[in-house]
Amino acid sequence: MEIVDYLRVARRRLWVLVGVPVLATGAAAAIVLFAPQQFSGTAYVAAPALVGGAAGTQYTGTQAANQFVAAFGAAVTSPRVLADVAGDTGVSPERLRDGLAISQVGASSQLEVTYTAGDRAKVAPVLTATTTRALAFLFSSQVGIATGEVEAANADVTAATRAIGEWEKANKVSQPDRIYQATLSELTSLRQQQLSMQAVGNGRGAAAAAAAITTAQKKLDELGPKLPDYQALLAQRDAATNALSQAREGLQAARAQAQAADPKQVTSIGEAHEVSRMAELVRTALPVGGAGLLLGVLLVGVLELLSRGRVAARPVVPAARTAAPSAPAETVTAARP
Repeated sequence: MEIVDYLRVARRRLWVLVGVPVLATGAAAAIVLFAPQQFSGTAYVAAPALVGGAAGTQYTGTQAANQFVAAFGAAVTSPRVLADVAGDTGVSPERLRDGLAISQVGASSQLEVTYTAGDRAKVAPVLTATTTRALAFLFSSQVGIATGEVEAANADVTAATRAIGEWEKANKVSQPDRIYQATLSELTSLRQQQLSMQAVGNGRGAAAAAAAITTAQKKLDELGPKLPDYQALLAQRDAATNALSQAREGLQAARAQAQAADPKQVTSIGEAHEVSRMAELVRTALPVGGAGLLLGVLLVGVLELLSRGRVAARPVVPAARTAAPSAPAETVTAARP
C-alpha cells in the first residue's frame, strides 16, 4: 500500500482520527477542570555540613551529593517515616506517598520536598513533619547506633577487667607480668654481683648472691607457666579498650552530624499556593491527546482491515451468457429458392 492509499483511507476515516483524540482530550480536560482545587508547598533542605570530605562525615567522595539525595528520598518514602508523619499530621501514609515529591537542585546537595494536597492547611505541617522525621531517620538514628556500640565496648572492657581480677585472686598474685619482669632484671643483677664477688674472692658475698639467685629463679619458675593465660586476658582488655575508644569517636561524630542536621537550621518551609489548573491541563491533556491520536490510527487500521475482509468474503455472481436472437421462421422460408 502506497502513501496515497494511506491518505485516501485517512480521508475516508477522518472522523475517527479527529474524534478519538478530541474525545480523549476533552475528557481529560473535564477531569482536570472539575477536580477539586489542589494546593502545593515546597520545603528546602540545605545541609552542606552533612556532605563533603570532613572527618566523620557520613557522605563523602565525588558522589556524596547524589548519595545524600538518594538516601533522603528513600527515607521520606520509607514505611517508618510515613507512619510517623501520618501520626503527626493525621494524613494517611498512602496519601502522603502520592503527594510527596523529592527533587535535587542542580548537582548540589540541596533538596526540594514538594507536597500537593486538597487541603491547604495540611501542606505546611506535612512538609515540616516529613523533613524533621527524614533527617532524624538518617542522622539521629546514627547516634543511637553509636551509643549502643559504646555501651557494648564498655561492657567488654568491664568483663575483661573483671576476668583479670578473678585470675589474680585465684592465683594469689597481682600483675604477674610486672613481677616477672622485675624478678628477671633482679636475677640478671644478682648474677653480675655473684661474678664480681667471686672475682675478688668474697666467698660469703658470692654465697649470699647464689641464695638470692635461687630464690629469684624459683619465683620465675612459678610465674612463667601462668603468664600466657594472664597475657591473653591483658590482650582482650587492650582490644576492648581500643574498641571503646573507636566507639566513642564514632559517637562524637554521630552527635556532630545530628547537630548539623537540626531541622531548624537546615530546612525552610515555603507557603502553600494553589496549583495552576492551566499548567495541570497542559501536562495532562497533551499526553492524553497524543494517546488518543495513536488510538485513532489503530482504530482506522482495524476498521480498514475489517472492511476489506468483508469485501473479500462476498460471493462473486457469474455474468449470464446472452444468446443471439433467432431469425423468424417466415424470413427463413422466404430466403429459400
